[in-house]
Amino acid sequence: MGGMTAPCPIALTMDVLGDRWSLVVLRDIMFGGRRTFRDLLSGSPEGIASNILSARLKRLVAEGLLTKRPDPGHSQRVHYTLTAPAIALVPVMATLSAWGRAHRPGAGSACSCGQLAQLDGAADWQAVMDALTARHLADPEGGLTAPLPPILARLATPPGRAQTETMP
Repeated sequence: MGGMTAPCPIALTMDVLGDRWSLVVLRDIMFGGRRTFRDLLSGSPEGIASNILSARLKRLVAEGLLTKRPDPGHSQRVHYTLTAPAIALVPVMATLSAWGRAHRPGAGSACSCGQLAQLDGAADWQAVMDALTARHLADPEGGLTAPLPPILARLATPPGRAQTETMP
C-alpha cells in the first residue's frame, strides 16, 4: 500500500469489496438463497456477465468470504457457502440498503435485500447473522434444502409479495 505504516481499514476493505459486483454476489447468496454459479448468473436482476461472476467468485473464495463445496449429487456443480467474515457484513449490507432506499430513487423494488431496511438495529442484525451461520456454517449441506428461518424468509421476500417458506 505505498509504504503506509497504518493502512486505512476502509481502503483495505474496499480492496476486497469495492468493485461493482462483489457485494451484489454476496447479497444474492445471503438474501437471495443462490448457491450455485447458474443460480447466481440467472437470478441476479443486474445481469452479471459469466466471466465477471466467475472472477468475483474466485476472488471472494480467495479472500475468505466464501467457501466452495462440491455438490454430491452433481459432479460438475459446486455450492458457494458464506464464511463468518462474510456473515459479519450483515450490518454493512443493512446500512447500505437503508442509505440506498433513502438517497437513490427507485431503490428497493423487487430486490433480494429489499426488506433489509426494516431491520431494527443490532438485535435484528444478530438474528440474521445467527440464521445465516446456522444455514452456511453449522449445516452447509442441510442449509441447501431446509426451510428458511422466519427472519431470512422475511428478508427474501420483496416488498408487496407473499412470503415463501423456502429459497430456490
